[in-house]
Amino acid sequence: MKQILSLLAGVIFGIGLTLSGMTDPSRVRGFLDLFGNWDPTLAFVMGGAIPVMAVAWLVQARMSKPAADTAFFLPGTKQLDGKLAIGAVLFGVGWGLAGLCPGPAIVSLATATSITSVGTFVLAMIVGMLLHRMVEDRL
Repeated sequence: MKQILSLLAGVIFGIGLTLSGMTDPSRVRGFLDLFGNWDPTLAFVMGGAIPVMAVAWLVQARMSKPAADTAFFLPGTKQLDGKLAIGAVLFGVGWGLAGLCPGPAIVSLATATSITSVGTFVLAMIVGMLLHRMVEDRL
């Protein structure tokens, strides 16, 4: 049952990403082009997500456990450190260059007309995650 709910949540999330335009790299790059032909569409998507997430945090705070699992899996720290800053910079640079981030990229594998560029991005993303894991294990 847990896997079915996870799949359903992922499908709903993917539909939302597609309908909002988050899977369109040109729209994302237009949003990031503050001094050129700026496209504010994604600002409204993000603005709409903030109240939804605020309600989710309030609901989660009142629950002892999630409906489909034994515990919540929340970040263990709220510390801002160098690793977080470097990760944020890498994420931002990748998002700006490719116009994709991990969630929309995976959704785009199923919906993109240019599967080569999206596939290359997803492959690079997976290689980056594996390299990170190898480096972390050695440190």
